[in-house]
Formats: sequence, structure tokens, C-alpha cells
Amino acid sequence: MQEIVGESLARRLVAWGVDTVFGLPGDGINGLMEGFRRQREHLTFVLVHHEEAAAFMATGYAKATGRLGVCVATSGPGAIHLLNGLYDAKLDHVPVLAITGMQETSVLGAHYQQEVHTDLLYQNVATAYNLMVTNPQQMPAVVDLAIRNALSKRTVAHLSFPNDLQVAPASDDPYRHVSPGKPPMSAALISYPAMPPEQDQLSRAAEVLQQGGKTAMLVGVGARHARKEVLAVAEALASPIVKTLSGKMVVPDDHPLTTGGLGLLGTAPSEDLMEECDTLLMVGTSYPYAKFLPAPGQARVVQIDVDPSLIGMRLPVTAGVCADARLALRGLLPLLRRRDDRSFLEKYQRKMDGWRSDMASLQDPKRHPIAPQYLMGCIDQAAADDAILTCDSGTIATWSARHWTIRGGREYYLSGNLATMAPGLPYAIAMQHAHPGRQVIAFVGDGGFAMLMAEFLTAVRNQLPIKVFINNNNSYGQILWEQIALGYPEYAVRHRQPEPDFAAWAKACGGYGAKVTEAKSLPTAIGEALAHPGPALVDCDVNQNEPVVPGRVRYDQAKNFVEAYLRGEPNRVATFAAIARDKIREMRS
Repeated sequence: MQEIVGESLARRLVAWGVDTVFGLPGDGINGLMEGFRRQREHLTFVLVHHEEAAAFMATGYAKATGRLGVCVATSGPGAIHLLNGLYDAKLDHVPVLAITGMQETSVLGAHYQQEVHTDLLYQNVATAYNLMVTNPQQMPAVVDLAIRNALSKRTVAHLSFPNDLQVAPASDDPYRHVSPGKPPMSAALISYPAMPPEQDQLSRAAEVLQQGGKTAMLVGVGARHARKEVLAVAEALASPIVKTLSGKMVVPDDHPLTTGGLGLLGTAPSEDLMEECDTLLMVGTSYPYAKFLPAPGQARVVQIDVDPSLIGMRLPVTAGVCADARLALRGLLPLLRRRDDRSFLEKYQRKMDGWRSDMASLQDPKRHPIAPQYLMGCIDQAAADDAILTCDSGTIATWSARHWTIRGGREYYLSGNLATMAPGLPYAIAMQHAHPGRQVIAFVGDGGFAMLMAEFLTAVRNQLPIKVFINNNNSYGQILWEQIALGYPEYAVRHRQPEPDFAAWAKACGGYGAKVTEAKSLPTAIGEALAHPGPALVDCDVNQNEPVVPGRVRYDQAKNFVEAYLRGEPNRVATFAAIARDKIREMRS
């Protein structure tokens, strides 16, 4: 059987170690699908119900494995649907290859049906490599180049294939080139070694850190592989460790050196620490919310990052180290003298003890409606020590950031810089596919789940035993609180009756489903879901009026909150009652 371009693409993906493609067929990629079919013994095609989910799955796969994620969509609307998931990959710096279809070359430019030029559409998202393939002779070199760029730059690459090209013989040379031939492209399994630090950069960084009196560390997902080194440097500097949300898994949450997260979803001790420190060591992060960082001129900054363009992006940097986080910290450690004065660290350890006590007091089974903190706390208590938690954006990100405890080999993933709704379920499916022996949990809101809920059926059909827990407040809770914080009464953020019962959908798909409306039923339902051998879902009704309070409430936020209520916030009584109950519990704890 003559090899077609679609098969040449599939073979090259396999040569690069790709074993899975996420996507949805269409007439714009029939030739590519035939190529995948011919390589089905080596390449698994995961059929989804919406292309957005395919892109999220490719992104989640790349996040969890460090390998290339691949998604495919048909021409026109299918390719457009990929965009949200691809921007998630771009903004969180993970390698994804998007493959799309295109109309036949003979009709391009003729306003043909579904003629969307995806190479132009993708110009902003596929910044690593973006090409419409127009000649079989470009294969497989352009596939190599796309993958090399996606992996080395840790971002999105894109290839678009017109219909007629997909089914053309791979050996075709329609323009009868007479050149001696294209140079051979090295096949596939290329490893990119970690970038070592330069000694003079390490020496300067050590000098700055040693001079500090009140040192803090801020670590991000770029240091996820360097837990041992992060802890060792923090111990030497007597430095509390603050974690970005995407970097939550870097250090265990119960470790005495950490003060937890930063920002609206973070802790009060971390905010206090950023305002008091005189020296800041940033590792593997270019934390985007500058208002939570030390004021310019307050602290001397040392930043370690593998990407030199990110060093000094948020704050003036006194010493920059362009290197892999683990190698840089290993090289830095021998240059540091252990700090004998531990008073600064001990001060924040006491503050963190108080914060943990406050958070524990909110996980109260006696509250009705069910407190979302209690839902997350029950999941946290019952889950395995190597569980992977995926999360959507919204109020649920707050509950997971504060009540999902990183311990052992646990991991935590969400849409970081894009902060989009709906990736939690597709992430879980992709990560369960990549790690079949681990417990994978999706903690999602009713809004995000409803967007891509058909993918629960994908999990059932692929026998992927994901566990889905829905924090169901029948509203867009994060938007509600943002409206109030801006000083507006709420508008168009709560759904009308009837409230959904997603457990019924789970059962209809052939999975486990449980609807929980009483706190006393929650531990049992969670235990049964986690023990179920296949996909399982628990739909839990939680308090609609549970406020998302920043770690430390600022004056302008409190002022706007009160003014919104005075102007007629419709649920003010229930919400004030929730706040009052929480404060009473904190004082009693």
C-alpha cells in the first residue's frame, strides 16, 4: 500500500515518541485520520466530543508528563474550537502540537465552505512554528521542525494540511524539483539537557542572598522537579517559601518552611511576608500579579529561570541566574552559609500555624448548606498520597488552593495564566490516560463542568477511572464576588431553577453518580466514588453565598463590598450570615 502524506505524518509522530493524539474527525482531516488508522498499533487516537476538550487534553497530557501533547481538528469550526486549549498551553509554557485540516488547494481563495486559513488564525498562539503544508516533499522535515520548536520553546506549534495533500502519495513531487534533495532530518527521540548555571551568576546571587536579613523565596512550577533543592536552600537561608498557584506541588503544604500561596487565592502570612522581606529569591516563576510582590526598591531580588526573557520582568533584579532550577540551586547551596538567626522564619511559622487553624475551622460538617471548604477537605482527607488533582478556574480554585494538601507524591494542575473555565475534566482524562495506575481527581464547578460535560462519556468509553467532584453552587461564583468587590450588586451570575443533577448524567453514561445535599452524606459518597473501579462523579450542592475572601482583605475591597450591599445586594442576609459564622468559628478554634 502506497504511503500517503497522512501516514507519513503519523509515522513521524511515532518516531518522536508520540503515543496519543486527542481529537475529533471531520471531512477536513479524513486523510490524516487514515494515516492514524494505519499506525493504530503505535498511536492511540482518543475520540472526544468537542475540539476544545481535545486541546485541553493535549495540554494536560503535556503538563503531567513533560512530553509533547498532540491534538487534531478538522478545518474551519473544528480548528477554531481548539484555540482556547491552545492558549492555555501557550500561557503555561507546555509543548503542544496542533494539527488542523484545510480545504483543497484548488479552491483556496474562492470563498469555499469552511475556508478558514488556520495558519493566519493561529499566528498569535502558535508562535513556535506555524505552517500550512503545500507539498509532499516538505514531509517529514516540517514535522520535525514543528516538534523541535514546540519542545525546545515549550509552547504551541501548528501544522495545517489541505485535503488533497493529506491523501497525496508521500513520494509525490508535483513541481518536479531538480535539487539534489533535502538534507536528512534527525529522527526523533531528542532530549534537551537541563541548562547549567554560569559560576559568576551563582557567585553574585549568593553574595546578594547572604547579605539579606529578611529573606523570602517565591517558587513556581518551573521548580517542580527541584523540591529537595528548594527546601535545602530555604533551610540554609532561614527563608519562608511562598508558592505560586501553579507551583503548589513544589513543596508539601504541611512543611514548616512554607507559608503557602500568594495573591487572591493565597494566605495572609504570604502577603505579610512579601511586604516585610528585604531579599527575595524567585525560582521558576515570573509571577504575573506584581501588586502582591515587594514594592520596587523594597527588596533586592535574585531570580532563577531557564528563560532569560523572563528575568526581571516583574521586579528589578539584582542578580539573575539563567539556568535550570535544580542545577542552579545545587550550585548555589555550597556558596551559602547557614543563617544562625532564625527569628524571621520562626515569626512566619507562628503566623502559618494560625492560618492553618483558621482554614481547618472552615471545614465544618455542621454547616448547612454544605460549606465548599468541607467538600474539598473531605476529598483531601480521603484521596491517595500520590493523587493528581485537576481544577477549573473560579471559586473552586480558591477552595483547592487552600484545602487540597500537597503531601507525598501529590500533584495539582489548573489553567494558570489563562485561567479559563472547563479544563478540569479534560485534564483529568488526559492525565489518567498518561498515568493509568494513579488516582486522578477532577475538582470542578457546575459552570465549568456543564461546558464540556460530554467528555465524562469519553472517560466511560475509554475505561478511564477518573473521579469527578462538582462544587455545585448553581452560579458563576467567582464572577459574583468580582462584581461585588467592584462595588456592583450582582447581575446575571445565578442560574434559574431547576438546579442540575449531574449525578443523573454520570449514571446515564454508565458511570457512578451520587447527588449530595447533606453534609453527613458526603464522606460516604466520596469514599464510594474513590473506591469505584470506573469513572465516578459526585455532584455536591454547596452554599451559594459562600464568600471568597482574600488572604488579607484590603480597604478598597471591603469598602466596595459594603457599598454594594447597601445598594441592594439581593443575597446580603445569607452572605453576611456565612461570613459571620466563619469568623465565629475562627475565633473559637
